[in-house]
Amino acid sequence: MKDKKRAMGRGLGAILSAESKATINSATDEGADKFVGNIVEVAIEDIYPNPTQPRTYFDEKALNELAQSIKNLGVIQPITLRKDGERFEIISGERRYRASKLAGLTTIPAYIRLVNDQELLEMALVENIQREDLDAIEIALTYQRLLDEIGMTQENLSQRVGKDRSTITNSIRLLRLSPDIQNAIRSGEISAGHGRAIISLDNEELQQILFDRIIKEQLNVRQTEQVSTALKNPKSSAAKKAKPELSNNYKRAQKTISDILDVKVEIKTSGNGKKGKIVLDFKNEDELEYILSHIK
Repeated sequence: MKDKKRAMGRGLGAILSAESKATINSATDEGADKFVGNIVEVAIEDIYPNPTQPRTYFDEKALNELAQSIKNLGVIQPITLRKDGERFEIISGERRYRASKLAGLTTIPAYIRLVNDQELLEMALVENIQREDLDAIEIALTYQRLLDEIGMTQENLSQRVGKDRSTITNSIRLLRLSPDIQNAIRSGEISAGHGRAIISLDNEELQQILFDRIIKEQLNVRQTEQVSTALKNPKSSAAKKAKPELSNNYKRAQKTISDILDVKVEIKTSGNGKKGKIVLDFKNEDELEYILSHIK
């Protein structure tokens, strides 16, 4: 197993002497070409996390699961480090670094980059956006940092991360929501789609009203958008309707009952779509008796 874990790269000492290890800090330094681009085994004790790391939360259970995987299979994907004197700062891969420490490894395979502080921050932020487990608020915060701290324009940022400018703009708008609503998005209590519907309301009081209704009535995004429209235009037809759209199951049930009874049937549901009532139309007593005869 030890051979498997070290198979990805040569030891740092095999590439550089202790002296050159301390002196190579830029791409123009002698010996840098042997250093950069290779996968090398770096002592974990020589590595430290990036203090401006965009990722601030590491799930303990997932981290322990990764540590167990590393114990069994080793580190599959090398981390990326920045040379900093005789030590190394993490650009990407802090989760793998933490799990490797939990797994008891003393070295970890890594790519070495020679970059300045701004390049480090940009690489860390852009790499952060590529992760699949980011919540919408974390993505928005990362976009904002790239604009504010790196000085990118939205056009440059769009090209750098491969996203439309409108996607970036809509993402950053979520940061205008109250902390409680942002936390609800981060925890998965509501989605980014809910957040976009809420932020379309300019009034913070209305935003809170809509948020409370989403939680209380378990509104989906489509229903939230309808309520948002109603709150913006209280006298509009949308405000009068402002009712949830029937699910396909309810639509099928509505048609089935209508076919059996041969009358107009309407299913009305509550905001969460889980409770409701069935309305049967009849024109006279004979039709009522006909309906009752099919129900008995």
